[in-house]
Amino acid sequence: MTQEITRIEHSTPTRQFTVLLSPTRRGARLARLLATAHLGDWGLPTEHAAHIVAELATNAVVHGHVPGRNFQLGVAVNRDALLRIEVTDTRDEQLPPTPGTTSAPADDAESGRGLLLVEALADRWGIDLGPVPRKAV
Repeated sequence: MTQEITRIEHSTPTRQFTVLLSPTRRGARLARLLATAHLGDWGLPTEHAAHIVAELATNAVVHGHVPGRNFQLGVAVNRDALLRIEVTDTRDEQLPPTPGTTSAPADDAESGRGLLLVEALADRWGIDLGPVPRKAV
């Protein structure tokens, strides 16, 4: 199967925060808490960012987990107040659906809505690959 990877332009951040976290439910929760704490300190809104970080961190824990390897949370803001949230894991063979192609799960499904939420809250999102075996969403 061929998947298109959307490259997102990187601009020079004026503020940034990066941390490695354990690929556990506690690590995913800590990612959300740390992101909202930093955004709050920077005077930026946190509600949508908290949901996006929670979904991406949970996906890294559930789908991107490799024993003995952490996931990374990166939050950066540039001078135009453009917020970039990036969660990196080490399962580059386990790619999410391409942005814009995420379909809704069945009504009775208990999971599968996370990237739909990201798509609804973010202006845009994508996948950056590398260096092997990394992927960032």
